[in-house]
Parts: sequence; C-alpha cells; structure tokens
Amino acid sequence: MIRPDLTLPIPDHITAAHFIGIGGSGMSGLARMFLDAGIRVSGSDRADSDNLRALAALGADVHVGHDAANLGDADTVVHTGAIWPENPEFLLAKERGLHVIHRSQALHWLIGGRRLVSVAGAHGKTTSTGMIVTALLELGAEPNFVNGGVIEQLGVSSSSGQDELFVIEADESDGTFLLYDTSVALITNVDPDHLDHYGSDEAFHDAFVTFANEASEAVVISSDDAGALRVRAGITHSNVISFGLAEDADLRITEIRTDGAVAATLTFRGESARLRLAVPGVHNAINAAGAVAVLGTLGYALADAVRAVEGFAGTVRRLELHGAERGVSVYDDYSHHPTEVRAALEAMRTISGSGRIIAIQQPHTYSRTQHMFQEFADVLENFADHTVMLDVYGAREDPVPGVTGELVSGAFADPQHVHYVADWQQAADYTATVARDGDVVITLGCGNVYQIIPQVLEALRTTAEN
Repeated sequence: MIRPDLTLPIPDHITAAHFIGIGGSGMSGLARMFLDAGIRVSGSDRADSDNLRALAALGADVHVGHDAANLGDADTVVHTGAIWPENPEFLLAKERGLHVIHRSQALHWLIGGRRLVSVAGAHGKTTSTGMIVTALLELGAEPNFVNGGVIEQLGVSSSSGQDELFVIEADESDGTFLLYDTSVALITNVDPDHLDHYGSDEAFHDAFVTFANEASEAVVISSDDAGALRVRAGITHSNVISFGLAEDADLRITEIRTDGAVAATLTFRGESARLRLAVPGVHNAINAAGAVAVLGTLGYALADAVRAVEGFAGTVRRLELHGAERGVSVYDDYSHHPTEVRAALEAMRTISGSGRIIAIQQPHTYSRTQHMFQEFADVLENFADHTVMLDVYGAREDPVPGVTGELVSGAFADPQHVHYVADWQQAADYTATVARDGDVVITLGCGNVYQIIPQVLEALRTTAEN
C-alpha cells in the first residue's frame, strides 16, 4: 500500500484530474464532485462497476484495468492508499512530475475553506454522516457532502450544494482526518483499530484528541463509548457536547424500543422529543442522537432536528435487504470489526423475530484478523445462530501464513456453530441447506462478500430445505 504523504503540495488549480481506483465509493464520490466543478475527469479501476458506468454517463473517461496510457493529459493524479507502488499510472505520474495527491488532499481541495462538519469514529460514521446530510436537506439546507457510502434515498455518496456548509465522513484509518480544517467535529466512538498505521492504542486515541481540539466551533462526542471517554479526558476544547445513554450526557437517550424500527426519547437542554427511525438497532438510535447534537450546534431546534433525522432511510451496505427465497431473507452489512458485527447482529435480531440468524462472515485484512480473531469468534458465536466463515479479504495487504477464515472458525467454543469453507459456491450451497423458513442470512464484511448474495439466493431457490 502507499501511505499518504500529506506534506506534498496541493495544487491551487486543477484542470484535468485522473483517479486511480475511481470505482470505490469514496473515490467515485470525489470524482463526481470534480466533474461538478467543471474539471475534466478520467480514472481507472481493476473491475467494471455501477460507479464506473455512472461516472462515464456524467462525462468521465473511465477505464477498466490499470495502464500507463490511461493517464492521458491529466495534470493531477488522485490515489488511495490501497494501490501498489508499482501501479503503472502512479509511476508515470511521478515520472512526469505531476501533482500526485492522496484522496484526502483532493477532498481538502474541494472543501476550499467552507464551514466543515467532520464525522469521525471507528464505527457508525457513514450512517451518522448520512443522517446529518439527509436531515439538512429536509430542513431546507443545500450542503455539500462526501460520504463513505451511498445514501439510500439520495442514490449518491456525494453532491455539490449551494451552501457554505460541507459535511464529510473523515477517515481516521490513516490519520488523514487531521488534514481538514474542521468547524464541528463529531466523534461517534473510539474503538482501537487500524493499528497497522498507528502502532498502538495510545497513538490511536491521541489522534482523536488532536482532531477534537483542532475543531474551531464544537466537538460532539459519545458519552458511552470507553474509547471516547478516554479521548474526552484529553480534550481541552471549550465547547464539548456529549450524547448517549449516560445520565450525564448533554443530549441523553432514554426509553428505547427495538421491537421493529428503533424508537427513543432524546432530551437536550431541557427539551425532549420522541424519535422514531426507519432503520433498526440501538446503535442507530445512538447514531441519530449524535446527528441531532450536530444539528443543534448548527442552530436547529431539537424538535426540528429530530423530525428531519427520522427521514433517514439508511445507506447502501448497512443492513440492506437484497431478496428472499423459500421464506429466507438475505441481508448485507458492511461490518468488519467485532463491535460493528455485534451491533449489526443485535439489530438483525429485532428483524428476525423467532427466525434464526445465519451469518456469512468475510474477515477483512490479515492484520485485523490476526489481531482480533478471538473477538470475532466470540461475537459471532454469541449473536448469530450459525456462521459460515469465508476466507480473508486481504485488500491492500499481502497474505500472512496461517491467517485465514479458519483461524476465526477454529476459535469458536462450539464448532457446531460454525462452518469454514473457502469456496464461495460451496458456501452458498451449504447456507441454503442450513437455512429454513423464517431464517435470515446476513453477509458481513467490507470487502466483496456482498457478491456472494446472488449465489445464495439461487442456492435457496434450487436446494431443498432440510
């Protein structure tokens, strides 16, 4: 992988930008906004996708596969940390002396000094960003935004607005969230992750302290998460607003109901309002509370903010229903950390009712799997009824000997609760033989695990129920 060099200069003017890895949810959103700004856009990705086709329809010159010839006459090249240093487009850009910038620097260029809401945290930031954006639109604002996932009712992950306000999902994984000139910082939680970049839990927490203290207007932070509480102790900012279930939270959540879509009462500065979301799970009530607190810092009344957040319909790859066959519903979720997996499975339990939950888990990255295999096993064994374990999605990492899906499955206390199978078709067929009427299947992971869903649905159609 290529670590971002944030010391490299960001150009004042960009005429033609080339995106290496343009098909990703974040990169495609950036490319769309560059097009909105009147900049010529080209880009490449290793596989065709809906994002590539959508960008082509908007006028971008897109290519499937990486080749030096794709660079064309671009004056600026935007890349992610996921590409290899040997990428031919990256090498040619360096050889030509072009501006070669990380995607976070491209986003910094787009923001251009506007009033910025930055949403950071180990979990929940895509949903929280989506909630803030959709609420602002419902309240009549026209914000600019870049989210890490597609917002369901908008059908896009980014858009250019007419207001000075800019809302972003700020990525802590590589420290680039410290690049932005944030006005309002939202910290959803601080569960140590990405230690391949930070090296220690302490460094990870310190980065969030810096992120909070550098916000020019306000910091909104969880009152419940242990990591957030540790960060809170180091924050010296004069305007900190906490949200959550704790009795001393500035914006407190009470009276939660989870029988179906989640509902709760939010109390802030002596006023209360009842929240009823269209999405399930206690974690989404907490995400909504953080979003409402941010809206409060932007000047919106509690009742108006709650009403606006209620319209949020979800983001793609977050508890997303893909279909049903033979009485078995098949969902997908982006969860790739034990805390996220637990939240997704707890929310799924409110949907499944008396049916069982069958999880299809694809561990993400060798380093995370090696570090957290026991935590994954514990969560899956306790919160799913049965788990089908796939192999690791390495993403930017090289394989590590002995680190496979079997490392996780082997850590289950009861091997009857898990089945490790590397072959996807065999995994789909096995899932279909296990599932029965009323069960739910959920794929879990931020790699390409969702692509197994058509195979699962087909197997359900053609495989007799046990």
